[in-house]
Amino acid sequence: MKRIISHLKPERVWGFFEDICQVPRPSKHEEKIIDFVLGFAQKHGLDHKRDDFGNVLISKPASPGYKNRKKVVLQTHLDMVGEKNNHVKHDFFTDPIVPRIDGEWVKATDTTLGADCGIGIAAQMAVLTDKNLKHGPIECLFTVDEETGLTGAFNLGSDFFSGDILINLDSEDEGELFIGCAGGVDTLASLNVDSEEAPKGFFPLEIAVSGLTGGHSGDDIHKGRANAIKVLVRFLWYAYQHFGIRIAVIGGGNLRNAIAREARAEIMVQNGYKENLVAEFNLFNHDVCDEYSITEPNMKLEMGSCGIPGQVFTDKLTERLLNALYACPHGVQAMSYRMPGMVETSTNLASVKMDEKFILITTSQRSDRESGKADIASMVEAVFLLAGAVVQHTDGYPGWTPNPNSEIVKITEEAYRKLFKTDPVVRSIHAGLECGLFLKKYPHLDMISFGPTIYGAHSPDERLNIETVQKFWDLLVEVLENIP
Repeated sequence: MKRIISHLKPERVWGFFEDICQVPRPSKHEEKIIDFVLGFAQKHGLDHKRDDFGNVLISKPASPGYKNRKKVVLQTHLDMVGEKNNHVKHDFFTDPIVPRIDGEWVKATDTTLGADCGIGIAAQMAVLTDKNLKHGPIECLFTVDEETGLTGAFNLGSDFFSGDILINLDSEDEGELFIGCAGGVDTLASLNVDSEEAPKGFFPLEIAVSGLTGGHSGDDIHKGRANAIKVLVRFLWYAYQHFGIRIAVIGGGNLRNAIAREARAEIMVQNGYKENLVAEFNLFNHDVCDEYSITEPNMKLEMGSCGIPGQVFTDKLTERLLNALYACPHGVQAMSYRMPGMVETSTNLASVKMDEKFILITTSQRSDRESGKADIASMVEAVFLLAGAVVQHTDGYPGWTPNPNSEIVKITEEAYRKLFKTDPVVRSIHAGLECGLFLKKYPHLDMISFGPTIYGAHSPDERLNIETVQKFWDLLVEVLENIP
């Protein structure tokens, strides 16, 4: 295997990250990465165990003279989001991620990089193998299925680890220390596919939205990025109201925790309205691209002919579906007054998928407040109930309430000032972390989360800033040395 990034500093961290890139690890299919970390522990003679759900714990004894320090848990998740551009042939179950250096960034090509949370795993492995570090007893916790269900954290036993302090390495903004996170829940709506024979005298067309930035539905929800499903439905709703289009196929988005980057529909329009519809589409294309010219410079809306479908949605289903999707809220719903500048409540219209029987709409809601989370989830439910959909909510996960008196936060703040001669930003994160679930089972835990800078997580634009990995590592080393 040709080494591409292992020479970057710190070499131990980058080397392990490049190794991790070779191991397929999509959510709910972490068998290979579990075997990889267990093999790593065996190779280095480290105590390790695995639970029935795939969570792994690897332990390292304290450095000489540090045995009386509090035990620290370093925590990451093993799975990654597998997102790629449509034209790319990549199998996340078998193919490695191929990193590349692009200026000050490490990226993959047209796929997610897996720095979320691969760089955190690499840092854990570096700590476990570096004999020159000074630290107390350490436990490294690797959980499974964080991205699609928090399955590992939900099912973690209350006696799986024994540390007093937990450092989560799953954050994506160097210079910022996270001391709280939002809770979340998914709301799923299902509509029966009611179809009929495609009408005569209609012309088939395909409409596609692509080139959007996408991103994390928590971290990036406030950045004014377009949602491909909302853009597509905005035009379809207008076209149905004015031209009576018929829909044969509709779909968009992929993952519950990613902003939809692409969407498409196959429609039919009466032959006499075709030219008018094309003209309206061109006007819409100009207007919407202008609206998003700052946040979505690569947005592309295309209309072209397609094959004649055998079946189309009934008018009743079309009306119900388009009204619901158009009315469904998406984006920031409330900003925080406790932590100015932070999103408090949001919702993401994540995906629309269909088969022969059902149209499944997936949405996800987040809030720092349990009441806010429940409110926005109920609002989304109400929209789809009006459309006659069957609606259900997932169990959700709790938030992590900030502790202003946290000992580990003060230690980390002091370490950051010492190393970099500036104050870090201390705040809560709108994304979901596993910390809230850990706190339910280990209420004594003192926790903090930090990491290097990652942009575009959960999208093929994901990139990891090279310089900040060194700062991330230096901070972690300094904090571990100063645990009381």
